[in-house]
Amino acid sequence: MADLPAARYVPLTIAGDEATLTGQQRELIGRVAELGPGWAARAARHDREASFPHENFAELRAAGLLGIAVPRDHGGLGADFTTHALVSAEMGRWCGATALAFNMHVSCCQWSGLVADALQMTAAERAEHGRIRALHYARIVGEGQLYAQAASEGGPAAAGAAPWATSARRVDGGYVVNGRKVFASLAGAAQWYGVPCTLERPGHEGRGTRRDALYLAVPADAPGLEIHGEWDALGMRATASRNLRFRDVFVPDEARLLPEGLYHQAAARFPHMFSTLAPTYVGIAQAAYDFTVQYLRAEVPGMPHVLRRMYPTKQFAVAEMRIKLEATRALFLQCAREARVDPDKDARMRLYAAHHAVMENAHEICRLAVRTCGGQGMLKSLPLERLFRDSRCGSLMLPWTAELCLDRLGRECLYEAGEGDEQIEA
Repeated sequence: MADLPAARYVPLTIAGDEATLTGQQRELIGRVAELGPGWAARAARHDREASFPHENFAELRAAGLLGIAVPRDHGGLGADFTTHALVSAEMGRWCGATALAFNMHVSCCQWSGLVADALQMTAAERAEHGRIRALHYARIVGEGQLYAQAASEGGPAAAGAAPWATSARRVDGGYVVNGRKVFASLAGAAQWYGVPCTLERPGHEGRGTRRDALYLAVPADAPGLEIHGEWDALGMRATASRNLRFRDVFVPDEARLLPEGLYHQAAARFPHMFSTLAPTYVGIAQAAYDFTVQYLRAEVPGMPHVLRRMYPTKQFAVAEMRIKLEATRALFLQCAREARVDPDKDARMRLYAAHHAVMENAHEICRLAVRTCGGQGMLKSLPLERLFRDSRCGSLMLPWTAELCLDRLGRECLYEAGEGDEQIEA
């Protein structure tokens, strides 16, 4: 029997075409690629135990990646939106839960950094924001502390359809926070929780609006903050997404990640921030495709050398996976590169389409991978069944579920600003 050829398949760069990458993007993706094999080796254990990958974040800290979105003048890497998206996608290729948790940390930096820099503020507001965010950034860059974004409340607020139920009351020197958050990734692992809440105006307690949104960083050891509940989910099990309860939790003025009243402006004017979960799922789709090709070529380390690539059904399936992957990547990258304040209607609609395509196609690619690899795909000793479960979670996650993307895209396709339906006369 002739010897099988040596492994020759080289997985694509996460961007598809490496020539499109900047020097910084190539370098930071390379840092993750060096760490990735270790993450992949630990992923099955963390998934099984629903345990947080502390080792992975220790490595991210040592690699300087916790400050990826911290501006350079604060000691960070100063990466733009596209660079963060590409690096997060590369993380998702190796461990989806690590990528998703990392995004929650980076989002806190982006809201207070690149998004805040694009917003309208008075000179006094900008000076005060600069002073406060320097304190937060110093904790990240200088001390390696983790921030988590805890937004979801199990209701319409995370989708932008209602004010936050979690409230903040102004007191001398700061705020008192009450409420709860669910699906709070990094619960128990982060030192700070970025908490969107509703600022109670004097005389209007309990009647705040979305314009009264406030974004505060609550320290993990604050009296009155409780982490509770179990995290026993279908997928993304290593994100440690437990629940937070706030009972008269005091935070000082320096807890503000954005000035009072600015979160609503930020949310309305920079919608790309609500699609930062997507890169993780691009990475998962790439990982499923790579594994399938390696499996059919008998190039998976530790597995018997049984070629399966000669069967037309396998070839057709891989072709279908590649088509979906390329279409998804192209739309994802276009939208990441378009991220800016005040995008026009077409860019916003394209963003809805891209987010939906990433979340749904990632799962479809994983489904095809399991079916194409056959019975082996069900085994927990291989990554496919975990990729399959993790990929299903994307379409279910607020702020933009697949259903919300369809709802918003459909409306904007058919209605222009200010239009309503004409009254039909009998």
